[in-house]
Amino acid sequence: MKKIGFTLAEVLITLGIIGVVAAMTIPNLIANTRSSQYRSAFKKAVSTLSQAARMSQAQYGFDYAGINQTCGTNAATEHPDEIMSFCAILNGTLTGATYYPNVTDVKMNQKGQAVPYSVNGTFMESLDEKSLSYYFAYTLADGTLVGVTKKIGSNDCALSIGTQMSTSNSTVTTMSYCYGFIDVNGASLPNREVSCSSGSNKLEANTCIVKNDAQHMTDIYPVRFHDGIVEPATAAARYVLKTAK
Repeated sequence: MKKIGFTLAEVLITLGIIGVVAAMTIPNLIANTRSSQYRSAFKKAVSTLSQAARMSQAQYGFDYAGINQTCGTNAATEHPDEIMSFCAILNGTLTGATYYPNVTDVKMNQKGQAVPYSVNGTFMESLDEKSLSYYFAYTLADGTLVGVTKKIGSNDCALSIGTQMSTSNSTVTTMSYCYGFIDVNGASLPNREVSCSSGSNKLEANTCIVKNDAQHMTDIYPVRFHDGIVEPATAAARYVLKTAK
């Protein structure tokens, strides 16, 4: 009987083609999956923090615009019935959140060793208080890390109706300490600020586009807290939030 089958050369050629196709498509699939995860996590964190402010307004009579004190030495136990601080808002409205007096108290794994949390980002480096020693932190129930400037509450975190938020601190002078960042995957790397693959990172430019690659679609998103909401503080963060489903 005559046997029919593939020759060794045909099998090798087929496997080679499959390997080339896989090498071309798998990185894109991984990038798209990571991008979707980051977008969803950022949108969820913004929603959670905004809802916390609105709940505080409804239950205790103040939101981010109403805070008039910085978080104190007992920040982990501050309650909105007793003090009007940022920490009181989160303590009184969120469950499962953990407070850290210094964001560097959060440990991340680097080459098998636990090291203090760090961030790499151009926007944060442009701020007056760019050192992480000026930030405290909360980890939310889902592991998202929120870093907030320790001076939040030392001035008015309010934005007048109709006023467009600007990237520049000098434009929104009353909100110079009302900023922070959201790390959507906690202390896990890359701990790098999201950036524009094209266009400007200034909010007022409205030209930023963020590609779904490891260089630009990353895990750190600068934000500002004001009134009853949380808003992206850079154009790259705003682009990610707007494109999140």
